[in-house]
Amino acid sequence: MRSDVQGTQATLSHCGIAPNKVRAVLGLIRGLSIDEARDVLQFCERGAAEEIGKLLNSAIANAEHNDHLDPEELFVSACWADEGPTAKRWRPRARGRATKIRKRTSHITIVVDRMPDEALELHRARSERRGGGGATQANRARRRAASRAAEAQAEHNHDHDHDHDHDHDHDHSEPEEAPVAESAESEVEETTEASE
Repeated sequence: MRSDVQGTQATLSHCGIAPNKVRAVLGLIRGLSIDEARDVLQFCERGAAEEIGKLLNSAIANAEHNDHLDPEELFVSACWADEGPTAKRWRPRARGRATKIRKRTSHITIVVDRMPDEALELHRARSERRGGGGATQANRARRRAASRAAEAQAEHNHDHDHDHDHDHDHDHSEPEEAPVAESAESEVEETTEASE
């Protein structure tokens, strides 16, 4: 760990992605709160975003379990990628020649720390304005249950939509089969009378 950086860290060694590609993604999340960093990584289309997301979750777990910090108060205080060992491979070329392929690896480090008090107040105020309000697990579960209930109600209402207007006093069930049986009996009587 670098001596000038404080906080809880997580390190991934020998990641099979080149350091310059990893640094491009790390630059996107540096200084962001944990929720914002997760959102950025979720929608980032670069290949390193998945590995960095896993490493970020590991750093958050380290801070929560080892240093007893609240995950909602954390931010990415520092992150960097150092070069790991480079594997050299050969690619065949024309006229019997060969050229080197350098398969680069990197050592990625993410450091999370508690936000300063002023920044934490600003972050909470911003999330309340957006409607998040520092949502806890219970609030999220309540919102999910409400949305499921609304979807079920919409599905129920969709079943009763019709293209025509009518009163709902009568029954939509299938008609009784008695009139059909009576008409069949009358046809049989008519055919027997005609044959006589």
